[in-house]
Amino acid sequence: MATFLYKLGRLSFRRRHFVALIWIALLTLAGVGAASAPSAGETSFSIPGTEAQKTFDLLEQRFPGSAADGGTARVVFKAPAGEKMTDAENRATVEKTVEELGGGREVASVTDPFTTHAVSGDGTVAYASVKYKVPGMQLEESSRDALKDAAAEARDTGLTVEVGGDALQAAAEAGIGEVIGIAVAALVLVVTLGSIVAAGLPLLTAIIGVGIGVATITALASTLDLGSTTSTLASMIGLAVGIDYALFIVSRYRSELADGRDREEAAGRAVGTAGSAVVFAGLTVIIALAGLSVVNIPMLTKMGVAAAGTVAVAVLVALTMVPALLGYAGRKVSPAGEKGKLLSKGKGKVNSGHSDAGQQAGAVNQPNMGTRWARFVLRRPVAVLTVGVLGLGAIALPASQLQLGLPDDGSQPTSTTQRRAYDLLSEGFGPGFNGPLMVVLDAKGSADPKAAATTVSDEIKGIKGVEGVTPATFNRAGDTAMITVTTDSKPASAETEDIVHEIRGKAAGIKADTDAQVLVTGTTAVNIDVSQKMNDALIPYLGLVVGLAFLLLILVFRSILVPLKAALGFLLSVLAALGAVVAVFQWGWLAGALGVDETGPIMSMMPIFLVGVVFGLAMDYEVFLVTRMREAYVHGERPGEAIVTGFKYGARVVSAAAVIMIAVFAGFITSSESMVKMMGFGLAIAVLFDAFVVRMVIVPAVLALLGDKAWWLPAWLDRALPNVDVEGEGLRTDAERLAQEEKELARV
Repeated sequence: MATFLYKLGRLSFRRRHFVALIWIALLTLAGVGAASAPSAGETSFSIPGTEAQKTFDLLEQRFPGSAADGGTARVVFKAPAGEKMTDAENRATVEKTVEELGGGREVASVTDPFTTHAVSGDGTVAYASVKYKVPGMQLEESSRDALKDAAAEARDTGLTVEVGGDALQAAAEAGIGEVIGIAVAALVLVVTLGSIVAAGLPLLTAIIGVGIGVATITALASTLDLGSTTSTLASMIGLAVGIDYALFIVSRYRSELADGRDREEAAGRAVGTAGSAVVFAGLTVIIALAGLSVVNIPMLTKMGVAAAGTVAVAVLVALTMVPALLGYAGRKVSPAGEKGKLLSKGKGKVNSGHSDAGQQAGAVNQPNMGTRWARFVLRRPVAVLTVGVLGLGAIALPASQLQLGLPDDGSQPTSTTQRRAYDLLSEGFGPGFNGPLMVVLDAKGSADPKAAATTVSDEIKGIKGVEGVTPATFNRAGDTAMITVTTDSKPASAETEDIVHEIRGKAAGIKADTDAQVLVTGTTAVNIDVSQKMNDALIPYLGLVVGLAFLLLILVFRSILVPLKAALGFLLSVLAALGAVVAVFQWGWLAGALGVDETGPIMSMMPIFLVGVVFGLAMDYEVFLVTRMREAYVHGERPGEAIVTGFKYGARVVSAAAVIMIAVFAGFITSSESMVKMMGFGLAIAVLFDAFVVRMVIVPAVLALLGDKAWWLPAWLDRALPNVDVEGEGLRTDAERLAQEEKELARV
């Protein structure tokens, strides 16, 4: 592989005009496609194979035109102090609002609170329910505007009017933190590379890659039903890895220049060595993201595949566009590299190709921070390993209290109308009113459907925590009924979840007695089913992703213990990250400082999503740091020396890459979308733990304790595995091979 990438790097350097033209053409084509594509609403949400989804599908068949999964809105009215909603003037306002709401093209039905008895016991709160023909995330803006206007007109009469439900769901607003994150990344690049031109290359290539990826997603959004969160995730991950991949190649290019090679040769060797690590690091990220499809939730699958595609583009850009731009940059990329070149020529020899110019000049008398840290770990591996493991273990403890759910209006900031409507309904009708359960009776095989419905209602009324049960509403055929159940607990509470399980637990007995099937759906039931589906998929997903990546890393490192250590270190990182997410978003620690308005259950998708993305990113740092150690080891250095060499030439760049990723991910914490905010925080803290604790602390400590055993591979497996030559062995000159042979003889 190194030889192929070496040739690709040299070709891209020589044919830089052609390469640049291709990428600019692709960016333009994607941009035109995005601009001309029809606008798409938010992605639809379905959870195949769950009871809640099966029930929605049944209702579509038995209640045609009812739009069982259609959007909903609750317009909540509260009378001024000393008045009641039943007063003539207030009643007239409500009836006028109901009439206005019913005129929308996408509206299926509107209920009058005075005819449906939707007025609180004290008469101060009432609500009108609006049902739409399409899911809330797919409503046209005109329908949302009509809803807001009707509420505003009613509010002008002196009533308190708020709107809840999923009809007002809006796309996430970008925060200023995203811009700050990119600015921090630029600053880190300048400090690390010491050149504005060199720092600009990773940013430019990352923006090109992300631009192509996000524009393509936008162009296909309507056709493939992709939502705004999909492009947000793709840009978040694509930007982070794009900068990192380009940074590693530019850094290696500077190192090769310092060794006295000409610019074209340096570009070829940079792509042949660091580019090999980029390919395998990118593959682990792609495997982790595409593997999200095993969960079998279409929205999550689309998010993962789209982000994986953006990462693939980032890899290709790094391998071709970076060397092309290095050709354009000339000698401006590395003034220090030119100095190193002169020093090298003055000595009359070319070394083995690991050095950086500034390090080359002063490495003998003044070891850099990476060297000093590696030597410190080598002196105290047990103590360092213990501190690192215990520290992450302590941070991971809150993960044992993880509660999963999906956000509802109760998790919205108190400044939103959705949250205020939620609070008004809780005040007037009880906390469980915001998340009623929809119990569906499939009585097609029952001799007496009405008697079966009565039996079901009586069984549900006897469950502890059930506040109310509405009479059964049958379809025209009389073989299917809907029953609404209200609990005395919040929708996202454990008590409500227990009620759902108890109703479903009674289904078998009811089926035996009445030949009718009982199914439970509704938002609360959907949340429970999604959480369960995520839990069930986590172990198979881990097995698939970790297993494939483990095989890939065996191929890269030609070792059993190094990939095993990498996987175990990742588990520590992700558990600690989950612990931090629970502490902030569930317990409320530092919530105010991070802009978290409301705490509550962690989003159901978060754990498996965090596992997938963090695993891919963690393997990035493992590959970049340890391949440099492996390269030094196969070139004749002892295990301890190889660790020091890896840190000497890799720690600074890996640290810079991690800081860049943290800055980019942390920028998304300012998003108005709770899912994006949680993802940004989780990814940023996970990269912090993995890069600076696992890879910088635990990895060298474990390798120091293992010694030569770290690089052990059974002979039969060594013969069976193809040689991918990540270390660039095939690129070495005869002089370098002779130098290695002399070094190996000296060791003997």
